[in-house]
Parts: sequence; structure tokens; C-alpha cells
Amino acid sequence: MLIEHYLENYDAIEDIDLLTFYKEAREKFDNDQSFADRSRERVVLLQSKDPETQDLWVKILDHSMEEFNIIYNKLGVLLEDEEPWGESRYQSHIPIVLERLESIGLMERSEGADVVFPQGWVNREGSPLPMIIRKADGGFNYSATDLACIIFRVEERECDEILYVVGQEQKQHFEMLFKVAREANFMDDSIKAVHIQFGLVLGGDGKKMASRGGVAVNLKGVLDDAVEKAKDAIMAKNPDLEDMDNVAITVGIGAVKYADLSTERTNNYVFDWDKMLSFEGNTSPYLQYAHARICSIFRRSGIERESVRSSSIVLEHESELSLARVISCFSEALDNSIDNYSPHLLCTYLHSLASAFATFYEVCPVLGAEDEATRGSRMAMCDLTARTISTGLGLLGIDSPEQM
Repeated sequence: MLIEHYLENYDAIEDIDLLTFYKEAREKFDNDQSFADRSRERVVLLQSKDPETQDLWVKILDHSMEEFNIIYNKLGVLLEDEEPWGESRYQSHIPIVLERLESIGLMERSEGADVVFPQGWVNREGSPLPMIIRKADGGFNYSATDLACIIFRVEERECDEILYVVGQEQKQHFEMLFKVAREANFMDDSIKAVHIQFGLVLGGDGKKMASRGGVAVNLKGVLDDAVEKAKDAIMAKNPDLEDMDNVAITVGIGAVKYADLSTERTNNYVFDWDKMLSFEGNTSPYLQYAHARICSIFRRSGIERESVRSSSIVLEHESELSLARVISCFSEALDNSIDNYSPHLLCTYLHSLASAFATFYEVCPVLGAEDEATRGSRMAMCDLTARTISTGLGLLGIDSPEQM
């Protein structure tokens, strides 16, 4: 679709704005049957390694990766150039898929297409539901690529656990995919394959924010807006803050990440600037501010944080005990988050930790403690809290500034 649209409308890859380009092609594909037919033919040419089509595909891919890398850099995603593997990287394994499915009799012809009927799947009429491998026009469906990918990951990468982080609307596809892969012995029971489903991001009107067929949200623009809005929020609290611009980046990008990760992943959530940038509640700015507040305690005292780590901890006040209990649960919260593929569990824990610290700090004087031993103990508790918040946020891909 994209290659055909480029050939008919553009002269240079550099002229393309990817968001506009995709929207134009999608609208034309949906409303112009002739263009849709030509686009499908172009897919077959691409999969057949037609030189002109492949050359254009590489150029569009490279231009796309340049834009992706801008987003990755903003998000702090640590990917090397050779690490992202799109579906095209598995094309060479598709003949292996066909050969194996045919050799064991799983693949059959249905209405001109090559399909597999996984056991237990039926359509609304009660007829067997097919997974299309090769379409009637000769083009391969994404099911073929997904099966090729499984073969590569199991046999060449020797993966024993494969995680697919894809929206929950693809639930049926992955259930059928895993069923076919096991029936074909592409992976046995020792291989764990998991579809990690997630919900939708909704606008204020309760509708999906980004639609492939409609007006999509520009993520780069969202992240830029997040930084500007974070800067405004920080200016209101601390207009004299040094390094304001870098702190705004840390807080703004962190707020967007945390809003997504703190929501139970199968739930939809409403994208709300005021909520995600709030310094109260289960938000990244609240946690970052708690961390910065602790760093401020040490700056004011002139005490190095490392120096209090050997201090004896004495827990006498109830809020000290409560904070200690929460700190001690970090490993358990992290394990639960990992075991359930649910980062929101870690977020919930971090919020409870910051809340417990706020109570502790309100009722238990730290720098003004009644004696040296108590002060050392409470300073050590502050340091433990800050390290735990910083570690937890770091695991979520969010930095913890020392000043806000």
C-alpha cells in the first residue's frame, strides 16, 4: 500500500511526512478498489523480491527508522541499529513454514488460499475457522510471518520464552497462532509463548486516541507537549530551579510513561494531562518529587548519603515501622510485577512507598531528631526510601532527578 502510494504520488523519500503519508495511503486503500488491488499486487512483488519494489521498500524503511529513532531517543529506549527486527527479516523462513505444514498435512487449500484449520476454532456459523497462510493472490499473510518468526526464535535464537506485547484485540490471532505452532511442532511444551495484552489509550471523549484509519496522534508531538507542560508545572513550584530544561524533560517524559505503565495493562485509560502531571496521587511527578525531597534533606544537612548506610536503624514510631514494612516489600512487589507481566503492580508499590514516606516525614523529625542515634536512623531510612524509588522508577525507564 505504502510503496504503491509513493510510486503514484511522490518523487523523493525525503518529501514524505510519515503520518500524512500513511493516512493518505490508508484512505485511498479503503476508498479506491483499483488502488487496493494494485497495492495487493505490489505486496506479492515485494515478497517475490522484485528489484524496484525492494529498493523502494528499503528507502521507506530507512526513512521510517530515522523517525523511530527520534522517538526512541526521547523515550530513552536503548536499541542498537541491528536489534529491531520487522516481519521482513523472517521472509527467508516462510518456505520452511510452507514445507513443514504441507509435509504433515496441516495446510490445505480453501477458496483459493492456503490455510490451516487449528483444532477447536469455529466461526459464527459453526464452521472450522481458518488461519490464512498464503492468500489467493499468492501473497503471504502475517500468520505466515509469525510462524516463520517462531521457527527462527526457537531454533536459531534458542528462546525458551517468547513474549508478544500486542493489543488485546489480537487475542484470537495469538491463540490460533500458538495452537498451530504447537500442532506443527514448531515449538513444544517446553517453550513458553505469552500474548501480553494491553488496552486502549482513550481521548477525553472516551474514544480511541489513535486510529489507523482516522486522525492519528503524533507521539513525537505528545512527548514535546509533555516536556513543555512539565516545565510549566515545575516553574509554578520552583521557578528558580537550576537545570530547568533537563528536569522538565525527565518529568514530562516520565509522566507519559508512568501514566501508561501504572494502569493495569488490560484496562483502557483516558489520556489526561492534568492527572499525569499532578504532584499528587499515583503519578511519576509525585514519586520523583519524593525522591528530590529526600535528596534535599541530605543537601541541607551536608551529610553524604553513603555515610548513613552503616547507621543502626531503630524503629519506635508507628510511621517508622510502616515505612520499614513497605521498604521490605520491594522484592516481593518486583517479583509479582515480573511474574504477572504487570508493571502497574510495581507502580502501585512505589506509590505506597512514597505515601508512607510522606507520613513518616510529617510526624518524625529527621534533621531535628531528639538525638544523634535517632537522626542517623531516620537519615538511613530516608536514603533507603530514595534508593528504592530510584531503582523502581529506573526499572520502569524513568529517571529520578535530585532537584525539582
